[in-house]
Amino acid sequence: MKNLYKNAKASQCKDDLDLRVYTSNLLGQSSELVLHGGGNTSVKTKIAGEDMLLVKGSGWDLVSIKREGFSPVRLEVLLEMAKLPSLSDSEMVKQQKEAMSDKSAPNPSVEAILHALIPYKFVDHTHVDAVVTISNAVGGKEKIQKLYPNFLIVDYVMPGFVLAHQIYEKSLRLDWDSIEGIILLNHGIFTFDNDAKTSYTKMINAVTLAEEFLEENAPLNIERNYNHSECDIAKITKVLSKAKGYPVSLNINQTPLASYYSSQENLKEFASRGVLTPEHIIRTKRVPLVMEDTNLEAGIEKYMQEYEAYFNKYAKNEIMLNAAPNYMIIKNLAVISFGKDKKEAAIVNDIVEHTMLAVLRADKLGGYQSISEKESFAMEYWELEQAKLNK
Repeated sequence: MKNLYKNAKASQCKDDLDLRVYTSNLLGQSSELVLHGGGNTSVKTKIAGEDMLLVKGSGWDLVSIKREGFSPVRLEVLLEMAKLPSLSDSEMVKQQKEAMSDKSAPNPSVEAILHALIPYKFVDHTHVDAVVTISNAVGGKEKIQKLYPNFLIVDYVMPGFVLAHQIYEKSLRLDWDSIEGIILLNHGIFTFDNDAKTSYTKMINAVTLAEEFLEENAPLNIERNYNHSECDIAKITKVLSKAKGYPVSLNINQTPLASYYSSQENLKEFASRGVLTPEHIIRTKRVPLVMEDTNLEAGIEKYMQEYEAYFNKYAKNEIMLNAAPNYMIIKNLAVISFGKDKKEAAIVNDIVEHTMLAVLRADKLGGYQSISEKESFAMEYWELEQAKLNK
């Protein structure tokens, strides 16, 4: 991965926050690092003599974030929160808001406590495709440990307070100077340093290492020999709009990648192994609708029944989302993503494209495996709750 840092550009930054904005924008320029709001960054600084964490605010994308997109939170409060044995999402959001020095700023990232715990000025967090692809392969943890011997490797847990508290407990016996970063299996990577350029460069170097590993051990040859089938786009639009309860927009992907992916044997089993990173699930659902025949109405009905069974299996007091699929794969033809408008459908397609590449590469490493069905449900409805809390 190319290092985009320019000393001349960085020299124009007038303070810590300017530098933080600059390197955040650099990270956001690569969809292999973050997609549509993913990832977060922070800088620790003093405001009016008080130690503060300026962390990416909810609703901002790294590629376009500006100074006003960072939330100023009192560092001491976040560090005390990390010590608590438990903390509900609503209470976490409430306490973080109360700790903000500027109440007009956006709500802090759900990872604010974790950023506070890392004792370095600049902290970068991304959901690197290459790293997550390796960790989502069979034996992924062992592969990651071998590839990154100087990183703290953390098994998957829910983002937010649960993850932050686990890192707090590990930090009690951790020499931070002995590690170059943190890799969260099935989730992403953190790098950090007291220098913005160094933290960013550590991220790029770590990503490059994973990309080179995949090039050597999981090279892809997208075959172009497949049998086309026909589909009725007008019918798909009509049937999906009825199932969704609103007029849907379609994004039709017939690239060589999508066509090759849709031509795989045992397609439903192949394509129903879960999301690339947990944050994607609110956009895509855990699995697509897979059509291997022409009875679309029956296919959607069965999908919705299976989603309802999935919901009932794990639900406690949640309200079920619309059970219709967010994207579909038509055997030997295409991947079609759905949205309320063209932009939303395009976002789903972007995520699915990255997922398809990861699945194909992870299979080259021994097999693709995402987080469990139970963990997927927890994340899907946790993200929904987070969206409500941050309104």
